[in-house]
Amino acid sequence: MMARAKTKKDLKSLDKPALEEFLMRNEGIPSFRAGQLLHWMYKKNVASIEEITEFSKNLRESLSQKAFISTLKVKETLSSTDGTQKYLFELEDGNFVESVLIPSDEDQEADEKAQTKTSRLTLCISSQVGCTVGCRFCLTGRLGFIRDLEAWEIVEQVLSVQRLIAPRQITNIVFMGMGEPLNNLENVAVALERLTEFAHFSKRRITLSTAGIVPSIMELPGKAPMVNLAVSLNAATDETRSLIMPINRRYGISSLMQALRQFPLARRGRITFEYVLLGGINDSVADARRLVKLLHGIPSKVNLIPFNRHEGTDFRTPPVQSVLAFQKTLTDSGCTAIIRKSKGADILAACGQLKAKYEPKK
Repeated sequence: MMARAKTKKDLKSLDKPALEEFLMRNEGIPSFRAGQLLHWMYKKNVASIEEITEFSKNLRESLSQKAFISTLKVKETLSSTDGTQKYLFELEDGNFVESVLIPSDEDQEADEKAQTKTSRLTLCISSQVGCTVGCRFCLTGRLGFIRDLEAWEIVEQVLSVQRLIAPRQITNIVFMGMGEPLNNLENVAVALERLTEFAHFSKRRITLSTAGIVPSIMELPGKAPMVNLAVSLNAATDETRSLIMPINRRYGISSLMQALRQFPLARRGRITFEYVLLGGINDSVADARRLVKLLHGIPSKVNLIPFNRHEGTDFRTPPVQSVLAFQKTLTDSGCTAIIRKSKGADILAACGQLKAKYEPKK
């Protein structure tokens, strides 16, 4: 695969203008062919040039000598008892990343005023091999940082899983897998453009989650499509947040909240705050009251995530009564707070548990 990449052009590495130029220079064909090629790669989701039947056989053969359509190799698929599936992808350099497909059939949130049930297939994708942030409750952080994913590698996680599950359709995408998306902003921005423009995913169905990289939060609106923003907050004081999230020592709560208050939202848009509840650390009623005060004035909702235990951690899952008391404190104060039941824990696919089990290539 690596030898092929050196001698042929990866069509998924090109944006539309570059693709138009490549086709004209190599095949002498008009620019509208680039639109057809993008449609086949991202919407029809073909894995090879030979599958593009809208092109003549001669054109397919000629183009195949100069280019290829990149794909990811599925090394392993694990299935949970709750229907969650985890995919281990092998990259061209021998590294690995994981993506998780999460099914749900649940009532839409009450604040959306919907009475019907919706079937969702949410794909959680990765943006880096390893992670630079090093949150203490997250298994991915133990890998350290290996490298950023290229834009095509980010998008191809979606396309690969979609090929595997067809005719079922991925309905939602969340950038909540391995890595910190805003530490790979350039590639993530390109990936978002391709997912929305070429693969036709709705911006309202895509959520980008960050640990709070303040400069990149401020850059994001000018660089990428306006998708949903989620912030992994997990504490309402600098002391506690710095203890569990070292990134807070660089971008403290005050600067983070200032950036979020300035963040442009779509009409009726909200910022989602993710709050991993750690028993005895950040799960008290007093913590909840501090959180209410911190979020005052920001259109938001809070996802409460009881900690998912994994080997080698000193953190513990809080008692159910603590989780419920925390939620009640928020809702009694007018906050929207939802307890998220993590899926896939039996295959280490739940929140904070992603860590490709194969030895990374440093």
